[in-house]
Amino acid sequence: MPQSLANILLHAVWSTKDRFAFLTDKPLRDELHRYLGGISARLDCPTLIVGGVADHVHILLRLARTITVADWVKEMKRASTVWLIDQAHRDPMLSKFHWQSGYGIFSVSESKTDDVRAYIANQEEHHAKHTFQDEYRRFLQAHRIEWDERYVWD
Repeated sequence: MPQSLANILLHAVWSTKDRFAFLTDKPLRDELHRYLGGISARLDCPTLIVGGVADHVHILLRLARTITVADWVKEMKRASTVWLIDQAHRDPMLSKFHWQSGYGIFSVSESKTDDVRAYIANQEEHHAKHTFQDEYRRFLQAHRIEWDERYVWD
């Protein structure tokens, strides 16, 4: 079989530096989500949905078999940071924009894709009741990932 095929579904999550609410403006946030989808597409990693709230993003994607997770995240954060800083004419605080240095990547079964998509689509409703930290801890627990609170939040 000479063809190499893959279907690697991932749910990526990361926050702004210190969870600062840089992304309170919904039109800007929606543009950012589209921009992130475009960056990912250029990396041959199509997104199924991008969502989030003022202090973090969620991305459901199909990872290309030609890129590492670390390289994908690095380029997603780099390019979106440049774009957001360039938007400082809309909000001067964006000139100080940074993503947190860490991230979470979680595998997604094809059978759970619709559930994850719905979860990401309902972020505003979800975060009316739950903080990012509580949400992230639940992800880590559900995926049986051990963590140290001293190093998760930056």
